[in-house]
Amino acid sequence: MVTEDDVRRVALSLPETIEKPSYGTPGFRVNDVLFARIHEEPNVLVVWRESVGDRDALITESPAKFFTTPHYVGHTSVLVRLHKIDESELIELLTEAWDVRAPARLRTEHHSG
Repeated sequence: MVTEDDVRRVALSLPETIEKPSYGTPGFRVNDVLFARIHEEPNVLVVWRESVGDRDALITESPAKFFTTPHYVGHTSVLVRLHKIDESELIELLTEAWDVRAPARLRTEHHSG
Protein backbone atom coordinates (compact mmCIF):
# COMPACT_ATOMS: atom_id res chain seq x y z
CA MET A 1 0.00 0.00 0.00
CA VAL A 2 1.26 3.45 -0.92
CA THR A 3 1.21 6.02 1.88
CA GLU A 4 1.22 9.80 2.14
CA ASP A 5 4.91 9.54 3.08
CA ASP A 6 5.57 7.68 -0.20
CA VAL A 7 3.74 10.43 -2.10
CA ARG A 8 5.88 13.08 -0.41
CA ARG A 9 9.14 11.20 -1.06
CA VAL A 10 8.40 10.57 -4.74
CA ALA A 11 6.98 14.03 -5.46
CA LEU A 12 9.87 15.84 -3.79
CA SER A 13 12.36 13.75 -5.79
CA LEU A 14 11.16 15.47 -8.98
CA PRO A 15 13.19 18.54 -10.05
CA GLU A 16 12.39 21.84 -8.36
CA THR A 17 9.37 20.43 -6.56
CA ILE A 18 8.29 21.99 -3.29
CA GLU A 19 5.62 21.09 -0.79
CA LYS A 20 3.11 23.82 -0.05
CA PRO A 21 -0.36 23.41 1.47
CA SER A 22 -3.32 23.35 -0.89
CA TYR A 23 -6.87 23.34 0.46
CA GLY A 24 -5.37 22.58 3.87
CA THR A 25 -3.57 19.42 2.71
CA PRO A 26 -0.02 18.78 1.47
CA GLY A 27 0.37 19.98 -2.11
CA PHE A 28 3.28 19.49 -4.49
CA ARG A 29 4.29 22.24 -6.88
CA VAL A 30 6.79 22.82 -9.63
CA ASN A 31 7.51 26.45 -10.51
CA ASP A 32 4.74 27.23 -7.97
CA VAL A 33 2.20 25.32 -10.09
CA LEU A 34 0.29 22.55 -8.32
CA PHE A 35 0.61 19.10 -9.91
CA ALA A 36 -0.55 16.85 -7.05
CA ARG A 37 -2.01 17.06 -3.59
CA ILE A 38 -3.29 14.87 -0.84
CA HIS A 39 -7.09 14.97 -0.89
CA GLU A 40 -9.23 15.68 2.15
CA GLU A 41 -10.58 12.13 1.92
CA PRO A 42 -8.14 9.76 3.66
CA ASN A 43 -5.78 7.75 1.43
CA VAL A 44 -6.69 9.67 -1.72
CA LEU A 45 -4.34 11.62 -3.99
CA VAL A 46 -5.28 14.24 -6.58
CA VAL A 47 -3.02 14.28 -9.65
CA TRP A 48 -3.11 16.32 -12.84
CA ARG A 49 -3.50 14.56 -16.16
CA GLU A 50 -2.90 15.79 -19.69
CA SER A 51 -6.60 16.01 -20.54
CA VAL A 52 -10.08 15.15 -19.35
CA GLY A 53 -10.06 12.33 -21.91
CA ASP A 54 -6.89 10.93 -20.40
CA ARG A 55 -8.42 11.15 -16.92
CA ASP A 56 -11.60 9.43 -18.09
CA ALA A 57 -9.59 6.63 -19.72
CA LEU A 58 -7.86 5.89 -16.40
CA ILE A 59 -11.21 5.79 -14.60
CA THR A 60 -12.71 3.51 -17.25
CA GLU A 61 -9.71 1.15 -17.25
CA SER A 62 -9.34 0.91 -13.46
CA PRO A 63 -12.34 2.25 -11.52
CA ALA A 64 -11.10 0.57 -8.33
CA LYS A 65 -7.97 2.76 -8.47
CA PHE A 66 -9.18 5.98 -10.11
CA PHE A 67 -12.29 8.10 -9.70
CA THR A 68 -13.62 11.63 -9.76
CA THR A 69 -16.30 13.64 -8.00
CA PRO A 70 -18.73 16.34 -9.18
CA HIS A 71 -16.22 18.94 -7.91
CA TYR A 72 -13.76 17.89 -10.66
CA VAL A 73 -16.19 17.84 -13.60
CA GLY A 74 -14.38 19.39 -16.57
CA HIS A 75 -11.05 19.36 -14.74
CA THR A 76 -8.12 17.19 -15.79
CA SER A 77 -7.37 15.95 -12.26
CA VAL A 78 -8.02 12.37 -11.28
CA LEU A 79 -8.47 11.02 -7.76
CA VAL A 80 -6.33 8.02 -6.86
CA ARG A 81 -7.01 5.49 -4.11
CA LEU A 82 -3.54 5.11 -2.62
CA HIS A 83 -4.25 1.69 -1.11
CA LYS A 84 -5.03 0.33 -4.60
CA ILE A 85 -1.76 1.31 -6.34
CA ASP A 86 1.85 0.24 -5.94
CA GLU A 87 4.96 2.38 -5.84
CA SER A 88 5.73 2.01 -9.55
CA GLU A 89 2.24 3.30 -10.39
CA LEU A 90 2.72 6.18 -7.95
CA ILE A 91 6.02 7.13 -9.59
CA GLU A 92 4.42 7.03 -13.03
CA LEU A 93 1.38 9.09 -11.97
CA LEU A 94 3.44 11.76 -10.20
CA THR A 95 6.01 11.99 -12.99
CA GLU A 96 3.27 12.36 -15.60
CA ALA A 97 1.52 15.02 -13.49
CA TRP A 98 4.83 16.86 -13.03
CA ASP A 99 5.39 16.71 -16.82
CA VAL A 100 1.98 18.27 -17.48
CA ARG A 101 2.63 21.20 -15.15
CA ALA A 102 6.41 21.81 -15.30
CA PRO A 103 7.91 24.48 -17.56
CA ALA A 104 9.37 23.23 -20.86
CA ARG A 105 12.93 24.01 -19.72
CA LEU A 106 12.63 21.72 -16.71
CA ARG A 107 10.96 18.94 -18.69
CA THR A 108 13.77 19.05 -21.25
CA GLU A 109 16.48 19.01 -18.55
CA HIS A 110 14.79 16.22 -16.64
CA HIS A 111 14.26 13.94 -19.62
CA SER A 112 17.67 14.52 -21.16
CA GLY A 113 19.58 13.87 -17.91
